[in-house]
Amino acid sequence: MSCHRPDATTDATTTALLDHNPATLMQPRQPEMPPKAMRNGGRVKANNVAPQGVYLPNYNILTPHMRSPEYVQMSTAAAITLGIMTGKMYRCACTRCLNLLLSYPEGCRANCAYCGLARHREAERDYADRNFIRVDWPAVPLEKVIDKVAADGAASPFHRMCISMITHPRSDDDTVTVLKQWTDRISPETIPVSILSNPTTMVRDDVQRLHELGADIFTVALDAATPEIFDRTRGKGVQSPHSWAKYWEILRDARDIFGPQKFGAHIIVGMGETEHDVLTLVQQLVDMGGHSHMFCFFPEKGSLMDHLPATPRDQWRRVQLARYLIDYRGVRVDQMKFDGEGRVSDFGIAQGELDDVINAGVAFRTSGCPGKFAEDISACDRPYGDSPPSNIASFPFPPNKGDVRKIRRQLRIIEQKN
Repeated sequence: MSCHRPDATTDATTTALLDHNPATLMQPRQPEMPPKAMRNGGRVKANNVAPQGVYLPNYNILTPHMRSPEYVQMSTAAAITLGIMTGKMYRCACTRCLNLLLSYPEGCRANCAYCGLARHREAERDYADRNFIRVDWPAVPLEKVIDKVAADGAASPFHRMCISMITHPRSDDDTVTVLKQWTDRISPETIPVSILSNPTTMVRDDVQRLHELGADIFTVALDAATPEIFDRTRGKGVQSPHSWAKYWEILRDARDIFGPQKFGAHIIVGMGETEHDVLTLVQQLVDMGGHSHMFCFFPEKGSLMDHLPATPRDQWRRVQLARYLIDYRGVRVDQMKFDGEGRVSDFGIAQGELDDVINAGVAFRTSGCPGKFAEDISACDRPYGDSPPSNIASFPFPPNKGDVRKIRRQLRIIEQKN
């Protein structure tokens, strides 16, 4: 297996030959300071357009002055599932997780390099118009959302609801309000609730309060697999307030308060870490009693990393497979073997057993908080959130035999026949 070691001037031809995204390549642009009048939601607040029900992101009309907790945003897939938007998703029935994203004219005050919601986009698009994980996020009155889901009761297509916090002074209090309003009408036993937290603004008592109010799972979006990549993409390197130490502080609080198998961390693969780096982190989370939720890096349009390559599929498939073995099959990272570039060269189990796992296909499905089917099948299936349908990274549905054959080619593992 060959490996190229490009410098910062690597051209597109060389990049296309890579089977991993090296640290030397994955350098974000530096953010620019937007004009003063456009900072902190200035344009939305100055126009002060009153919201009138559902808002579908649109360049051609003025963005209304919408705020959580009265308004929340949701993914296009969730909006289709809920009947807020019309449309279909390729090969899947949209999504089983209703992700409610807090929303403010000021937007997220962090500046993560890979994120479409980052602060540096203030001069480009108003917050409610920004794309995030490849799609638009309509804004909907929270009361309307709860009414629709409550009316379905146990027949709801959603297996889980997730409140996604952002970095904003009101985010902690508004998360509590959204959670209270939801659980007043919808039992967590019918639709469990996850929290995608914002550790930067939280203390241990905040974590405790959310647990007492009925949240089922608490997650922390570490995203970066190492402190260095975290700082470069989420911290001081891009003028952002997050710190690796604070994220781990809240993750440990979640471990103590929510308990085993009820906390986890998001990790984005392909931002310059080695496969050994990310799988060592996966093992650390398992040893703590938690889970990893894996994302494939995709250059989000408008982000500070939109000029960089998506994670090569062979790198992604190796990490997906190894992560599944660690999380659900009891294989440890120290049983695996890695080459000189930190890539998985042996998954630590017999070939026949490995073939069975690959053929089952579950390892290559979207990872996240569990739904009602099985512990290793995520409710949060995020259809095409990290890839186009033409080159699927995380499968939001069970891979068929043709998909598995393609996955094997990407892994460069041909099934052994007896």
